[in-house]
Amino acid sequence: MSPRKIIFDTDPGIDDAMAILFAHLHPDLDLVGITTVLGNGSIDTTTRNALYIRDRFAIDTPVLRGAASALLVPDEEPPTFVHGDDGLGNVKIDHTDSDPAPGSAAQFIVDTVMASPGEVSIVAVGRLTNLAIALDIEPRIADAVAEVIVMGGALGSNEYTGNVTPVAEANIYGDPHAADMVFTAAWPTVLVGLDVTMTCVMRRPQMQRIRGQSGDAGEFLWDITRFYENYYRERRGVLGFPVHDSCAVIYAVAPELFGTVTGALRVVAEGISRGQTILVPAERTFPPSAWDDQPHSIGCIGVDSDGVLALYEDILRRGA
Repeated sequence: MSPRKIIFDTDPGIDDAMAILFAHLHPDLDLVGITTVLGNGSIDTTTRNALYIRDRFAIDTPVLRGAASALLVPDEEPPTFVHGDDGLGNVKIDHTDSDPAPGSAAQFIVDTVMASPGEVSIVAVGRLTNLAIALDIEPRIADAVAEVIVMGGALGSNEYTGNVTPVAEANIYGDPHAADMVFTAAWPTVLVGLDVTMTCVMRRPQMQRIRGQSGDAGEFLWDITRFYENYYRERRGVLGFPVHDSCAVIYAVAPELFGTVTGALRVVAEGISRGQTILVPAERTFPPSAWDDQPHSIGCIGVDSDGVLALYEDILRRGA
């Protein structure tokens, strides 16, 4: 069987960097493009980081610069207290002379999906602005894409509801209008949210093993995750750090590790609940509402966290 083609839409970001390397090294994935969006840093920062990772690890794929702002909501300062001023844990990465490929991220998504109908999946681990713009450019991509897997949101299972507000996760909060466009489009969508990612916590002993067994990739990941681990310990009381974005990539190759529910998914765009993701299970019925006649998405509400973490370590070790 040929490797599964994926476009990785991302805002690197420490956990994004971890996910890029996993996608690159997994033998069943073909990373056909990396598209960037603002989020964990400005678009200049996230694009530079994507180019740096691509070049350092000789990943044979184009990097396309994407959206520099959300569709409608005002931009806010990047979360430097989570990812560092440079988005990669303040490790002072070497300068890269590479430039992104010509064209926009959204147009690349359209062109790549339409050129291979049914063959390309999109794994989106940042704000969904690029995907919303791509839908606006060419609505037919909803019928041509194989699958859209989103790291974002929270459905309230396992008591996880939000990380930037009591009800909102950062990627969805950052561009709620784009997220609602994506979740109400007629393409097969999977939400891999805080419900599962917050339980997939990589502890220091495992990260030390990856550092020792995975060559340059292991050293790089150890370096950038020191800042991240410190944030989760000091600000969140977590011993280790969740591998948020890697969970979305792992779903693409091992969906059996996840427990799911299916239903109509919408995003609250304004007010104190801005960015809240609400999934109405398919079997529930209500009076007429905004969820009627909407396509059904898959929402992850359970996970074999040990299996996810073991798979991540195995792929990094085998790729050394």
